Amino acid sequence: MVTMAARGSRLKGLRYAAEGRGFLATLLISPAVLFIAALVGAPLALAVYLSFTDATAGSLTGKWIGLGNFRTELHDPVFRGALWHTFLLTAISQAIVVVCAGLLAHGLMRSFRGRWILRFLILLPWAAPIALTVTGWYWIYGAGIPEASVLNWFLIHLHLESATNVTNWLGTPRAAMGSIIAVQAWRTIPFATVIFLAGISSIPQEVDDAAAIDGATGLKKFWYVSLPLQLPIALVAVLFGVIFTATDMIVPYVLTNGGPFNSTQVLTTWAFQIGIVSGNVGQGAAIALFMLPLLALVTIGMLVFARKAEVT
Repeated sequence: MVTMAARGSRLKGLRYAAEGRGFLATLLISPAVLFIAALVGAPLALAVYLSFTDATAGSLTGKWIGLGNFRTELHDPVFRGALWHTFLLTAISQAIVVVCAGLLAHGLMRSFRGRWILRFLILLPWAAPIALTVTGWYWIYGAGIPEASVLNWFLIHLHLESATNVTNWLGTPRAAMGSIIAVQAWRTIPFATVIFLAGISSIPQEVDDAAAIDGATGLKKFWYVSLPLQLPIALVAVLFGVIFTATDMIVPYVLTNGGPFNSTQVLTTWAFQIGIVSGNVGQGAAIALFMLPLLALVTIGMLVFARKAEVT
């Protein structure tokens, strides 16, 4: 009887623990954690190991060389240029995204005929396959042939460009970087617009009514009422945009593949060029890992700032 009572008490204790919040939370989140560990953690650990070796194509092992790959890249002018281009591409494109997404979100909050069609068209760049849309832009820019550019054709007929002096959008350094920035901003704006819309929709109507009673309208209302309330969620949109842009290889690879003369080379394309095309896997892994601490610092800084910016 004592044994049965003890067993019943133990089962009751296990049932109580299983119904606890902590146990259920761990049970429900564990599949996602295991999936992320297998999908992201294992490749990341392998990349960290390879970055300290001289591994080449066809092998996942190599001689341990410590920080040799990192020192080699720091003295490489192409790598330093790729680092600078990555910063420029990310910073300028996200500045464009924030301005355009903010304007679009405020415009879409108003009721007008055909609003759902406009929302669909705005979301289309984000929903469409990246490689397909970037290939479309590649041909819009003329695929390296200025005379075949659809964009140049429109500019000529709008009298914004001379037919005898058309722009080579993918063949000159500044135009090529500008083309990549434009496409990156174009495909990120829909995501940021949705987040801005969610932020604006979450502002209680009572806040707008109180602002109107106090005489806050137009820019004054935006600066003192709307912006502080939207700032935390806007920072989240910028954070995701920075990560998406800094780690993206498809847009610069399809449009220019780092050219002309490495003027649009970014860290992702340079890591692919060295690690996959040239077969130096260890050095390619080291290039790719340069983004990890930089993005970690940016992420932590923006999250801390977003937390301080929250309006209670």
